[in-house]
Amino acid sequence: MHRGRLSLLVALFATLLAVFGPAAPAHADPGTTDDEGGTATLRQKLEEAAQGYYDAKSLLTASQKRQAAITKRLREAELSLVRLNAEITTIASARYKGSQLGVLSGLFTGEGTTETLLQGAAIADYLVWRDDEQLRLYREARDESQHQKELLAAEIAIQQKQLGELDKQKRAAEKALASVGGMVTAGYSGPVPAAQPAPRNADGSWPKQSCSINDPTTGGCLTPRMFHTLNEARLAGFLRHVSCWRSQGWGEHPRGRACDFMATSGGAATGSDKTYGNRLAAWAKLNAEALGVLYVIWYRQIWMPGIGWRSYSGCCDPSSAHTNHVHISIL
Repeated sequence: MHRGRLSLLVALFATLLAVFGPAAPAHADPGTTDDEGGTATLRQKLEEAAQGYYDAKSLLTASQKRQAAITKRLREAELSLVRLNAEITTIASARYKGSQLGVLSGLFTGEGTTETLLQGAAIADYLVWRDDEQLRLYREARDESQHQKELLAAEIAIQQKQLGELDKQKRAAEKALASVGGMVTAGYSGPVPAAQPAPRNADGSWPKQSCSINDPTTGGCLTPRMFHTLNEARLAGFLRHVSCWRSQGWGEHPRGRACDFMATSGGAATGSDKTYGNRLAAWAKLNAEALGVLYVIWYRQIWMPGIGWRSYSGCCDPSSAHTNHVHISIL
């Protein structure tokens, strides 16, 4: 009796298998065992450091652009000042020698015809006007030169402040990472395709964004900047399984600001799978300024703007250690 039932079940399973085919291999879901690594406090500190770094960097870059324009205008003002200074010297010399008083002297002494004297008077008026105009231009060039020097000094002060801020944020990130190792590592680099930059504010800063675009990988949502990064990664040839939004208590995934790019569907990546992950991590790092990358985690290492690659270990499986997927978080 039991043998008959067993045979019936085997036959039923064979029928189902013939109809539906073998089960597709499941991709390891980093969300099942990995809350992106670290703690909520660490995540907050890393985000604050990265945001501060990018803010300081945008202010520094804007100041450097203004400095270049100011330096150009200062150079032009100083060249005008040199030219006008030579002309003013000539004018002063002519007035000192009294060359423009000849016409007035003729009017009083009666030398020359009336027509000649009137023409001379008109010429004298023109020369006086011309000389006064040159004096006015000289004063303007002198004032403009001084103004540009003051602007230049102000921009240099801004840059010194922002360089100090960059160092401050770097130290903050390093201090936060020290709790999880944080030793300098070789990381990943190499030639990679350039990504199309994500939109910025007019002042160069990153606009605040919400989870407002449908996530094509999970059915959740993504920020426009994360969605842009996902598409740029695909255009760069990274087409393996990706999982972005997911529900959890904290971290970047539920905010639509992170995606996990699978290098392998099994355990820790090796061989060509590890090479794929290395290339993707290098791509995210080298395009960080264009995309607004907050951090990249891959194979027990984390990269952040301003501090580079550091050791970063999770426990105790490939997902937690990020040895089977590359995690990319975006501001």
